Parts: sequence; structure tokens; C-alpha cells
Amino acid sequence: MDVQKYLKRIGSTVPAEPDLDALRSIHARHLLSVPFENLTIHSGGRIQLQLPLIYDKIVTRRRGGFCCENNGLFSWLLSSLGFQVTTLSGQVKCTSTGRNGPPFNHLVLMVTLRGHRWLCDVGFGLPGFSVPLSLETSGPQAEGHRVYRIRKEGDMHFLEWQGKENRGADGDWKDIYKFTLDPRRLEEFTDMCQYHQSSPCSIFFCKSLCNILKPGGTLTYIGRRLISTTFPSEGTGGVLDTTTRELQDEEITVVLAEEFGIVLDSPLIPKDEAVTPPPVMY
Repeated sequence: MDVQKYLKRIGSTVPAEPDLDALRSIHARHLLSVPFENLTIHSGGRIQLQLPLIYDKIVTRRRGGFCCENNGLFSWLLSSLGFQVTTLSGQVKCTSTGRNGPPFNHLVLMVTLRGHRWLCDVGFGLPGFSVPLSLETSGPQAEGHRVYRIRKEGDMHFLEWQGKENRGADGDWKDIYKFTLDPRRLEEFTDMCQYHQSSPCSIFFCKSLCNILKPGGTLTYIGRRLISTTFPSEGTGGVLDTTTRELQDEEITVVLAEEFGIVLDSPLIPKDEAVTPPPVMY
């Protein structure tokens, strides 16, 4: 771990101390700099959960990754900066079945600062949060045009959200994923990492995708589409502005390089197939 090199990769510097302001800043800078992407799967490679390999990929080769990569490496950075970090297992809500995925379906982090626990996640994509969320309250936590809350049932915690994308007249909350606070290790996610690279029940196997947070919005590549979303100004009550551009195969490499800063080692095979509902749900 070269902390200085990692922080330069995300446009940040070593904080004076590991406090909440530093955590919020590094979390947001990571999302603005490191894409959430699975392009290794669709360009002839395999994702492996060894931190030196992930570091080389994200920091040295300036790529992105999915949850185990982005959050796994982010945990290493935070620990190196003096933060108290715990790896947690999340289970993402499946939009097609309305049920959650299995344990170790998602890797998420908890940071404890002066007895206060914070949920951190730089490896989810949409509709992820940009700065850490407090685990000490079940009340709403606003971030721009979105509002999040962490509901608790027994030992299980449920991350939920409302936004311009899904807010109905009745103000319903939508689940993102559920998780416990039981400490986990990166190697425990190996089986699910392989599953996501080979199962037709996984979005990562079925679709080549890349997403990054931009100031005021997001940019997403899927298959042969480029989707640009602009968030409404805070307090204006406006709506999301979304535009979709269809890409020719020869344009994809250029778009990935210019818009996401990604240059692949091998040719990409664009993919955008329907995800098969999993036979077992949780």
C-alpha cells in the first residue's frame, strides 16, 4: 500500500487525523474518481480477491471494480490512515424477484469513530450514497435529492432510500440491501465473487457495465448504451434529467477512455442480456 499514490489517484491528500471530515471527504472523492465496473469479466479476465492485485488494478492501472474490489481496497486505505474499519456482508435486494441475494452478495464497511458507527460503501453504483451514513439512527439522512435511512429488525439492518427516481405520493421507502454488523474477512467473499462472474442470475455476468459519480449527476455505460443523469438542484423540487446515447461498437473503447478513464488490456465484448431470476432467495 502506497497511501500517497492511492490518495493521489482519488484527488486527495493525507488527512491531519482520521476524523469524520476526512472520512467524508475521502469517501466522496473515491466515488468521483474510481468507477464501479465489471469490465474485466467481459474482456477475457477474472477478478481475484487479493489486495495487491486489486491495488495494482485500481491505483496503478487506474481501473475500477465492483464491491469486493472497491470496498476491499478502500478498507485497506482507511486502516492505513488510522481508521477503525470492519468488513460486513450485505445482501442486495433483487428488483426482479423482490427478494434479497445470499450472504456475501455484497461487501460493505463500517467505520467506528469515537464510539459512533458509520456505514461506508464506495462499491455499489446506483443508488449508492456519496458520504457515510450514521448507524446510530433509524431516522432519515438526506443527501441532495435522495434520502436514506437504516432500519433495524433484530440483528439485521436494512438500507433504504427515497429519491426523485422512486418517490411515490405515499412516500414509500425502497430497500437497497440488508446486512448485519458481524465482522467478516475479504476471503469469505471468494465464492460469491466467482458466482458473479459466471452465473446468468448475476447482473455482472449478464451485462458489461461501468458507472461513476459526477458533480451533479452520474454517468453509466451498459452494453451499447451511455446513460447520463443530472440530479435536480437541492431544494428546487425538480426532476431527474436522463439522456441515453446508443453506441456503436467502435465507440465504446473511446467512451470508456474519455469518460471513465478506463483503458482495457484486452478487447471488450459488450453484453446486455436479461438476468435470470435466482432459484433460491433470501
